Amino acid sequence: MHKNEYDAIVIGSGPNGLAAAIAMQQQGLAVLLIEGRNEIGGGLRSKELTLPGFMHDICSTIHPMAVTSPFFSQLPLEQFGLSYLYPAVDAAHPFDGGTAAALYPSLERTAQLLGADSHTYTNLFKPLLKDFKGLTEDILGPLQFPKHPLTLAKFGLKALPSAMHLAKRFKTKEARGLFGGVAAHAIQPLTNIATAAIGLVLTLNSHAGGWPTPRGGANALATALGNYFVSLGGEIVTGTYVNALKELPPSRAVLLDVTPRQLLKITGDRFSSFYKWQLQRYRYGMGVFKVDWALDGPTPFTAAACREAGTIHLGNTIEEIAANEQRTADGHHPDQPYTLFVQTSVFDNTRAPKGKHTAWAYCHVPNGSTKDMTAAIENQVERFAPGFKDLIIGRHVMNTTDMETYNPNYIGGDINGGILDITQLYTRPAMRWSPYTTPAKGIYVCSSSTPPGGGIHGMCGYHAAKKALKDVFGIRIK
Repeated sequence: MHKNEYDAIVIGSGPNGLAAAIAMQQQGLAVLLIEGRNEIGGGLRSKELTLPGFMHDICSTIHPMAVTSPFFSQLPLEQFGLSYLYPAVDAAHPFDGGTAAALYPSLERTAQLLGADSHTYTNLFKPLLKDFKGLTEDILGPLQFPKHPLTLAKFGLKALPSAMHLAKRFKTKEARGLFGGVAAHAIQPLTNIATAAIGLVLTLNSHAGGWPTPRGGANALATALGNYFVSLGGEIVTGTYVNALKELPPSRAVLLDVTPRQLLKITGDRFSSFYKWQLQRYRYGMGVFKVDWALDGPTPFTAAACREAGTIHLGNTIEEIAANEQRTADGHHPDQPYTLFVQTSVFDNTRAPKGKHTAWAYCHVPNGSTKDMTAAIENQVERFAPGFKDLIIGRHVMNTTDMETYNPNYIGGDINGGILDITQLYTRPAMRWSPYTTPAKGIYVCSSSTPPGGGIHGMCGYHAAKKALKDVFGIRIK
């Protein structure tokens, strides 16, 4: 650490830590960003996990919310080497028997291929898509008076029910399955209140901006954000884990891109007993078990749409997905788990040697589970892509312990920074007028454990920085 004093220090360089550091540095402050690992990025890192020449994203790969994020989208990241690549099909959802539903960037094309549910799909999504920019500004932030109240009200009426309830609007298994597969990104039972919101937001992101990946790897987004921050005068220190605030040089504000468990460890006795009690009661959700593969060829999905898709949701009908997600939430390990499969090499030829391919998949597991789900995941892929197993030439697996070791924010393998259900939607990590503040003056939380929660959008960091700028420095930003 090169200076004796900083205006602000940000601990953790995930998307939210980077967003917070940039937002503070844009105001001309002296900002230090500290990262425990030797490279920045958090969930935005890439590595040759299986074989030389096969580039895998360790966590996040597909970034629909990054391109529509009110903060990230206005940064000149293309000047720092970032470019996005887009699949022909954003997401596909295969069924037993060889058919599949598909989520295309075009709302009209997606609706047209849903047959009897074409009009229902259009009537559900088109009005929201028309007001998507304003809607995004309101839902990707803390609970406050909305800038676009009518738009938010229209969304809320559709988003508040469970995904299973909203899916009753559709008649066909194709439309129901397609929506259910997207909604299952919520990492909680599809019968939970407000899980419809996840399905709506991610589907709208497809039609508004697509489901792209950074060319060359997810780390390209982190690198561009980091280089932009440095170009503004910011400073980055890597390979330095912060165990206590007393280890830091003096500063007027500290923003922590960590979840409640690490926050309690780092801050020690700086908080009131009531705030600490709330943090201790914070709930983490299901974990993930992930497999990366080096493949001898493209995954041979039976359905053509799946062969063109960047993301494939494997789980058959919405009823099967819902039943298995509920079993997982109840502490079990289904034989046919909902499996999220990603194949970036289909539309990014930098990810694998010529003629070869990469892919990864994860399923949800009980928090902290160490059960090996490799066979269950590969059986799910084989179910919809016969011959897949014969193409595997390299494999790398991560259970929930591996996930947490890689990134301490992934408590028990929870990649969302805490369950994002209705009781923690706006009260994460604690009940306060501003969720980014703490009882200790100058200390703020900027992780996905604050609203709006998980996702590569940076808005948790942006809103935390906005609050710190106002409180500590008297600077107001929009």
